[in-house]
Parts: sequence; structure tokens; C-alpha cells
Amino acid sequence: MLSSLMDPAGRRISYLRISVTDRCDMRCVYCMSEQMSFLPRTDVLDFEELLRLSRVFVRHGVRRLRITGGEPLVRRDIGFFFKELGSWLRLPEQAGHLDELTLTTNGSRLAQYATVLAEAGVKRVNVSLDSLDEDRFARLTRRGKLAATLDGIRAARAAGLAVRINTVAMAGVNDDEFDALLAWCGEIGADLCLIETMPMGDTGEDRVEQYLSLDSVRQTLSRRWTLEPLTYQTGGPARYVRVAQTGQRLGFITPMSHNFCATCNRVRLSCTGRLYTCLGQEDGVDLRHLMREGAADAALEAAIQSAIARKPTGHNFLLDAQTGAISGPQRHMSVTGG
Repeated sequence: MLSSLMDPAGRRISYLRISVTDRCDMRCVYCMSEQMSFLPRTDVLDFEELLRLSRVFVRHGVRRLRITGGEPLVRRDIGFFFKELGSWLRLPEQAGHLDELTLTTNGSRLAQYATVLAEAGVKRVNVSLDSLDEDRFARLTRRGKLAATLDGIRAARAAGLAVRINTVAMAGVNDDEFDALLAWCGEIGADLCLIETMPMGDTGEDRVEQYLSLDSVRQTLSRRWTLEPLTYQTGGPARYVRVAQTGQRLGFITPMSHNFCATCNRVRLSCTGRLYTCLGQEDGVDLRHLMREGAADAALEAAIQSAIARKPTGHNFLLDAQTGAISGPQRHMSVTGG
């Protein structure tokens, strides 16, 4: 292995999130505007370009890859991509070994791909699901079908995949469903992770009104559920407890109320080949331009090292305690990759 990627705060970068597309078959209210303009396909990295960049990162100590979007499973031939990356899980340490390959999905096409993912070596998936009510789900996703996502989750469990349900906690929107989601996750053998809404891009929604601190949510849940402390980690930002009544884990991701920057080991590669070293910052480096200009791997490595040398200590998501105003980057989450 070549030299590891270390940022100025002494954090070792071992986790890369790769967006394979900005396209999605839903328009979730916290992620996209209803009328999205998607990138021309020529702007999006092809699979060989994505694999080449992934190899560079793995050679420099990245051991976890998460595939994101948009919705990654809408991309044609995505099964090939997972099969190729999955082969790296079986390589020896010195030859580009991966410890883990995971996926974040809205679940709409998971029934089609669950077996493919399992055969590729994926062990767990995160599924975005913000409501178990069919009408509410349709409003929040603007066009999603709850039945398709639930079918996908069932298919994933049947294929042997561990499932974590990701739920964005929104005041006055779905804050009356957390108990039902916890109980349902217990029934199907899935973990649940609650996420504070993040101010990324103009989605046409008032996220100041929707913002909900997970401190208060945890306190409320603890009156009805026994939440046991855990040291369990997945490599991401969630902090977990065990729900004694179900035996499943409950995670909290709190970018606004308690940022997790001190232990950040992650960078993100957009589907256009832009490397973002922080979800909450605009700074990045264009790796697509370098590749398409014929740059050798050494030049890509230098550009990546230079970007990580500028990785900020913390993000730019702001919450004004006096006014309640929140702010963040102007790009949509779907452009960056989750």
C-alpha cells in the first residue's frame, strides 16, 4: 500500500462515498427540487473512470466504499460495477483489498438487485424511508411508491443483507412516526437511523420549520423504549444505542446539533468526478478533467493528496441559536452523493 491519506487534523481517510449518478426516480423534499435539471451523460464518469479513481483511493488506504447517487440502482449496468468492486473484497491486503462495499438506496429497485448485490459481496445496505404511511411517503418523495420500497427491503433481507433504515427527522412532517418505525424495524430485523435535516440546495421546502434536534427526539423515545449505550461503529457518523425491546440498533446522525467532524474519515466523489472533502463545504478538486486530459495516476494521486491537505476541520452547516436560521452549501445532496 502507498502512503495513507491524512488530513491536516490528523484524520486518516479510509472511507470513500462514490456517487454514480445524479438521477433518481424520486424527488425527496430534502434532497431535490421537484423540477430537477439533470446532467448531460457526457458529464458523468463512466464505469472505467469510476473504477480507476476507486483503485487510486484503495491504493492509498481507503478500505470502505459506499455507492450512492441520486439513486444508484437506476444506472444502467450497475450490477457490473458492483461485481467488479466486489472482487476487491477477496484480494490480499497488499493488492488493493477492500474491507467493505455498501450501498445507499431508496429501495425502489432493490428487489431487482438484492441477489446481485449479495453475490457481489455486499453485506449491508442503507435504505432511505421517511414514512410508513403510503400517502405521506408519496408526498415526501413526490413520486415514489411505498410498496416498491417495502418489496425491496424484504428482498434485501431474504438475500441475507443487513438493512439499516435511514429516516430524515422532520418536525411537523414525520415526527409522529418514530415509534412505529422502531417497532416495524424490530419486526423485520432492521436497524433504524434518524438523521437531522441538512440545508443543501434549494428544494422548495422550508427546512428551518422542519428542523428537529435529535436530542429532544432521543429524550422522548427513551420514555417508551429502553435505549442501551453501544460502542458499535460502521465507519460513518451515526452514534448507536440498542433498543432493548427489539434487539435492534437505533442510530442518530446529528450534523446540526452535535457535529461529528472531529472523527470524520470520509471524502465524497461526485458522479462528475469532483472530489469533495467535506459534505458541508464547497471546496473540491476536478478529477474528471485530469483524467480526460490524459493524466497519469501519479497526477491523480497528487491532486487527491492536495485536496485532502485542505480538508477543513469542520463543516459549514450553520444553526443560529437566536434566529433558528440554518444554512449550508448551495449544491443539492443528489449532486454530491449521500
